[in-house]
Amino acid sequence: MEFQENPVAPEPSAERDDRPAAPSLEPLFQLLKADLARVNALIVERMDSPVALIPQLAGHIVSAGGKRLRPMLTLAAARLCGYRGERHLALAAAVEFIHTATLLHDDVVDASDLRRGRDTANAVWGNKPAVLVGDFLFARSFQLMVADGSLRVLDILSQTAAVIAEGEVHQLITANDTATTEAAYLEVVEAKTAALFAAASRVGAIVAERPAEEEDALERFGRNLGIAYQLVDDMLDFSARESEFGKSVGDDFRDGKITLPILIAFARGDAEERTFWRRTLEAGEQGPGDLDRAISLVERRGALAETRARARRYASAAADALAVFPDSPLRRALVETAAFTTQRGF
Repeated sequence: MEFQENPVAPEPSAERDDRPAAPSLEPLFQLLKADLARVNALIVERMDSPVALIPQLAGHIVSAGGKRLRPMLTLAAARLCGYRGERHLALAAAVEFIHTATLLHDDVVDASDLRRGRDTANAVWGNKPAVLVGDFLFARSFQLMVADGSLRVLDILSQTAAVIAEGEVHQLITANDTATTEAAYLEVVEAKTAALFAAASRVGAIVAERPAEEEDALERFGRNLGIAYQLVDDMLDFSARESEFGKSVGDDFRDGKITLPILIAFARGDAEERTFWRRTLEAGEQGPGDLDRAISLVERRGALAETRARARRYASAAADALAVFPDSPLRRALVETAAFTTQRGF
């Protein structure tokens, strides 16, 4: 066997290139870039108002670096169904306005001071302006729906707005209650998060006038994607770095929200651990070190790994729902989006 006198070690970058790339939203973004630019222009246009505080406050959250995932689902669904018109652009903007309005209201309800790595609107301008501008954005979304002219689209998106509100109220009811069941938790997730993912995806098929089979497939894709997204969000509340997460780590714990990591850790915990959860979540008695202990418990009991595993099952179901569509770069990008949802760190 011959040896090279001065072997050259392979470049680390070359070794990394052999590894599969991490799932990303970039393929979907690149395919939708032109449509998304027009949606963003429409959002800016419809945020305008002679009341200067409205575009100022709305622009603060709209321009804060969100992924625009929900409107991208509307754009992608329409294109996947072969749509070549322009109705999907205004409906994607309506979806984003619904989402942004709920964020403004949620941050007030949760007294949050950080969103997407920036001060929340309520932290900057106060609760009253944030709530009222959220109402303005809801109104703008309905104007866009009415202008579209489809009663079916209006029915789906308006019903979704009501379901989101119901989900948020349901979450208030289950907060601070360690007796909450996983079924009740999933009802909240489906309402407050997955419903808009599902509707955003379905309306893309509606504007394309596709058969019910394709509508239902896209609805299943969006719903399962939304559940996976929220499960990971709830997991990251205990495991992400704040700079990656874009909002304060531990907010759910401090607010007494009962999420899947807590439900799993509570069920697997011993009597002393359950006493800890009841004190901190039900009685709301939290002191220095309690968040660190909560993080330690959800890790020790395997709650974070289990939550991630369940998210992956929902993401897999989302990808499977697209099987009714022929293979294409767009379908592959949506499948990658589902994988990205479970591996994101922010």
